[in-house]
Amino acid sequence: MLDILSLLDITFFLLAAMGALIGIIFGAIPGMTATMAVAVCLPLTYALGLHHGLALLLGLYVGGISGGMVPAVLLNIPGTPSSITTTFDGYPMAQKGEGERALRVSVVASVVGGLISAAILFLFAPLLAEFSIKFSYVEKFLIILLALTVIASMSRNMLVGIFSGVLGIWLSLIGTYSISDGGNGHTRLMFDFLEPYLFEGFSLLPVLIGIFGIATILLEAEKGVKSGLAGTEIKIGKGGGFSLNLFKGRLTNLVRSSFIGTFVGMLPGVGGSAASVLAYTQEKNLSRDSSEMGKGAPQGLIASESANNALTGGALIPLLSLGIPGDSTTAVLIGAFTLQGIQVGPLFIPENADTWYVMMTALVFANIVMFFLMFYAIKHIAKVVLVPKYILYPIIVMMCVVGAYAINYGIMFDVWTLLIFGVLGYLIQKVGLEVAPLIIGFILGGQAEVYFVKSLESFGTYSIFFTKSPIAVVLWLLIAASVTFSVVMGLKSRAKNRLETTQ
Repeated sequence: MLDILSLLDITFFLLAAMGALIGIIFGAIPGMTATMAVAVCLPLTYALGLHHGLALLLGLYVGGISGGMVPAVLLNIPGTPSSITTTFDGYPMAQKGEGERALRVSVVASVVGGLISAAILFLFAPLLAEFSIKFSYVEKFLIILLALTVIASMSRNMLVGIFSGVLGIWLSLIGTYSISDGGNGHTRLMFDFLEPYLFEGFSLLPVLIGIFGIATILLEAEKGVKSGLAGTEIKIGKGGGFSLNLFKGRLTNLVRSSFIGTFVGMLPGVGGSAASVLAYTQEKNLSRDSSEMGKGAPQGLIASESANNALTGGALIPLLSLGIPGDSTTAVLIGAFTLQGIQVGPLFIPENADTWYVMMTALVFANIVMFFLMFYAIKHIAKVVLVPKYILYPIIVMMCVVGAYAINYGIMFDVWTLLIFGVLGYLIQKVGLEVAPLIIGFILGGQAEVYFVKSLESFGTYSIFFTKSPIAVVLWLLIAASVTFSVVMGLKSRAKNRLETTQ
């Protein structure tokens, strides 16, 4: 324990606090997200070192998720996708002059959700990691296949989700097919003139920064950067008689929604919007005064924001125990470990106990800092929604380019990778494909190929994927359940759309 305390210097806590503040600002500005904040600041972590870098990134993660409540309540604009349900009751409260009250209810719900998810992460990630150490190549391949099917099944359209994931896997296979991975040592899936640049494939970090940084700015620029909110009057109102008594009789909602957010966060690529919608729906179904929801009911804010912030701890569970990112932001966090030469997965927690405890400390501290910043300084933080985008975006583009160039000690092709994937990220969203399946497919594709080939090398037959162990059978059942769920939901959606058109 003394070794851990020696790692927690004043710089560590300052970076976590600064990350929470910057994350809140990113989350509060419509169009920006926690993922973008983490991606843009990722190159800084190389100079900071692993523990200080993680303190900054986890602060950004927590602050970015929480900051989305500000424009959701005050402007009826979700600051992040996961704060969509916060608009349902937050904005009606702001229209009544209870904007500050709504924000403070949201902040309390957020910190409770974040701390509950951190406790679940601390208790269950080591157990899951210890269990998964026993997995052979077969089980590891099936775990990745399950992750990819969950992503596809939770997409708006299953086929679109599958195609996006397959596209990501295809991009991950560009480069040399290493002999150590069962290949022939030759380059593949590229033109000959690209071999000097793509010998080792696309570098992960410029890809992440391009898709979550440059692509986001291109999408926002299309709307017109001068059509921002400058000149808009923010009516935050007064505290409106905020009291912790508002939570009296609503603790079940608070805890239930936090558990829902944590569980959804554990499902790869599902995202915070699904968590908050599910928690909000459950509260509406179970609440005695559900008729008030959507008209400015505090219980709606409690459900949305506790589930929303609980996503953070939940998404870290599969990342740290299985090496599978729970959402797009934790996918970017893989880049931080890559920079430091550390591989996340079943052996991460037992082999990096110091880093594990440092991460838990940073996560809890970031939630506490987020609470105090937003609870007591909300009137000032709310003003960031008015920052002109034509000032903000050029600065972010510059940070992206400099970061991509510096990550691998000044390789110009990394800047081209940044721009290529920035444009690609923009185009795939314009044509209706999905970013989360693509980027998680890109991260897991190489591992899936290695585990598949090694399984065949070890056992020599395809039947091993079905008969290796009871764990493999369970994983196949989960894969089948995931696909079945998607098909059933798709059929229900089509039937509902046909019914609406006939009416």
